[in-house]
Formats: sequence, C-alpha cells, structure tokens
Amino acid sequence: MGTDQNPDSAWVELPDNCHACLIYDDTPTRDAIVAAYLGAGLRGGELVRYFTDMTPVEDVLSWAGRDGAGLEPAEDSPLQVIEAERAYCPGGRFEPRDVIAGMPLAYERARAAGFTGVRTCGEMTWALRGIPGSERLVEYEALISTVSSPVPHLGMCQYDARQFDGATLFHVLRVHPHLVAGDRVVWNPYYVGPERVLAETGQAQ
Repeated sequence: MGTDQNPDSAWVELPDNCHACLIYDDTPTRDAIVAAYLGAGLRGGELVRYFTDMTPVEDVLSWAGRDGAGLEPAEDSPLQVIEAERAYCPGGRFEPRDVIAGMPLAYERARAAGFTGVRTCGEMTWALRGIPGSERLVEYEALISTVSSPVPHLGMCQYDARQFDGATLFHVLRVHPHLVAGDRVVWNPYYVGPERVLAETGQAQ
C-alpha cells in the first residue's frame, strides 16, 4: 500500500482474496472510503458488486462517477448495484452456506466475462430487520474466509456501529482477517479464525 494520504492509495495493493470489515460511526467518512474502494476496482478491470441497503443507488453511482467511471446500473456493467436483501436472501430467507457455496462459480463467471477479479462491498444493516436466518450472520462472516478460488476476489462488509450491538460487532471483528483503519486496510489483530468463532457461537461446520 502507498504511504500518502490520498484515500485511493489504500485500495491499490490489497492482499489477494482479502476479506475486510469496515466498522464506522461517521457516514461521510464511510462514503469516502467506499468510493475509493469501488473506484480502485473499476480502474483495475474488476467486476465490482455493491449490495446496498440504506444507500440510494444514485449515491453509489455518484461515488463511482467521482472516479471517472460514468456508469449506469446495467446488468453487463462492471459496476453491479444490487439490493442487499435480494443478494443475501434471494428466497426471502438467509441461508449463509448457500450464499457461500455460490461464490466460486460467480467468480469464475466474472473471469470468463473478461474481468480481472471480483470486488464486493455490502451494507449489512439488512440483517437487523428480523429476516429469517439473519441470526446466522456471524456464521456467514466466518465462512467467507474459507472460500477458495483461483480468481482474485475482495470483500468489504460495512457495519454501522450506531445500529449494531456490541456483541455482534465483537464477533464480526474476530472473523475478518483484515479491517479498515482510517484510510488503510490492515491485518486485524483481533482475528481468531472461523473455526473458533463458529464453535463458540454453536455454529461449527
């Protein structure tokens, strides 16, 4: 990663297959971080998928526009903006292992379409609405780190600290190998690995 203070520099040299979390309590700061993250993926030829829950689609597109993308939310666009609930709960219920199982195939399809990799960013507030299966959120977050694919893939999950309780944020923090600190992605010193957290929460594989 670069050492300058340009937010874009934080997203150029991410570790391969990075799974990071952004826990925030300031929306403008979140917006700037996410805009830089999306822009770096678009400039790098990646398929960029944004799962929006609270943010209007137009705002997500404006973030990309700041990076010169000028994209519309078409299905064949490098930037895919999808409602989070539809992405995570396509059948009206959250089945984390089904979502995880579909990831490698989605990555392969992106590579076959000519993308250099896949970069995903999701707003996780959808899990606060009592959707069936949403109590398995930590299980999902833990299992993402077990996904294996030869296609480069990055993921950043967003958690608004003003809405999630401390216990959930504690478990979420422990299953993300990387976290966003300021305008940098760093190794998470609180990471303990999926197996331990799944066992502690009674959701072992």
